[in-house]
Amino acid sequence: MRSDIVLKSKRFREERQADWKEMERLLSRIEASSVRGLSDEELIALPRMYRATLSSLSVARATSLDQSVVNYLESLSTRAYYVIYGSQKRLRDRIISFFARDWPLAVQSAWKDTLASSLIFFLGGLVGFVLVANNPDWFYAFMDESMASGRTPDASEEFLRDTIYGDHDTGGLAAFAAYLFSNNSRVSILAFALGFAFALPTVALLLYNGLSIGAFIAVFTEKDLGFEIGGWLSIHGTTELFAIALAGAGGFMIGRAVAFPGDMSRMESLRSKSEEASIMLGGVVVMLLVAGLLEGFGRQLIQNDWVRYGIGGGMLLFWLLYFFLPRKSFHPLEEES
Repeated sequence: MRSDIVLKSKRFREERQADWKEMERLLSRIEASSVRGLSDEELIALPRMYRATLSSLSVARATSLDQSVVNYLESLSTRAYYVIYGSQKRLRDRIISFFARDWPLAVQSAWKDTLASSLIFFLGGLVGFVLVANNPDWFYAFMDESMASGRTPDASEEFLRDTIYGDHDTGGLAAFAAYLFSNNSRVSILAFALGFAFALPTVALLLYNGLSIGAFIAVFTEKDLGFEIGGWLSIHGTTELFAIALAGAGGFMIGRAVAFPGDMSRMESLRSKSEEASIMLGGVVVMLLVAGLLEGFGRQLIQNDWVRYGIGGGMLLFWLLYFFLPRKSFHPLEEES
């Protein structure tokens, strides 16, 4: 049965691939310069090619052809839709569409990658916690002392408690928030960008960051400050760690596209996933901005543990509802029909 589907997909593709490649060529020219680079004949032909691609996609779906062919046609028709019709949308409409539909739907479609990314991160956190709890010397393998700012296994309980509740100069918190936003953005972008290497560096980066967090928590838990450090971290951590998990999920999507291209070339497979993954990364930057503001201001200005946990839990609930409440899916084929 599987061989029949592959054979039908190959024949189906061979019969129509020339038209698809021609449309790809025209789209690339428009994206590289502008629509002015096309001749009158090419401008007339582009909408026809777009509708022919939609027709091919409809046939591929209806006849249950190989999923790689369906993915390729979905990617190509979506790309063509935004090139042909996207310029008609105002910037405000594009922004509204991104937050109301594009970003949440991209996250919904990548829920398995997001779950895998989260599990890898928390596995690293658990290992880091256990290692440091049993041998504090492991802390220095996972955490840079300059980053720890004195919050090491050698620190006293009083010092550690003061870092959680102490009266800090709020004037420097804006700079602190900016630093954290920059650092977390760098981690997220790396987790996404390194996915092209079959996602192996993404896995390593997620594990390492999990090890660092676990080691950090173990230091406070050893001084009976586990509940307190949980609140101190949660006020921003639920947003920040969710963002990093999404960035890792984007890296996994890219890695799978490269490692398992199916009947497509690796570049075609990569292109079929890159748009969706890029939408996720754009949203991650928004989440990290929110996390940076919470970390730089709210975490120091709010001293009550339960309020900190309430804010952290509320933010987590907000993101879960925002991403996973049912929404009507969108595809150019639906728009045209």
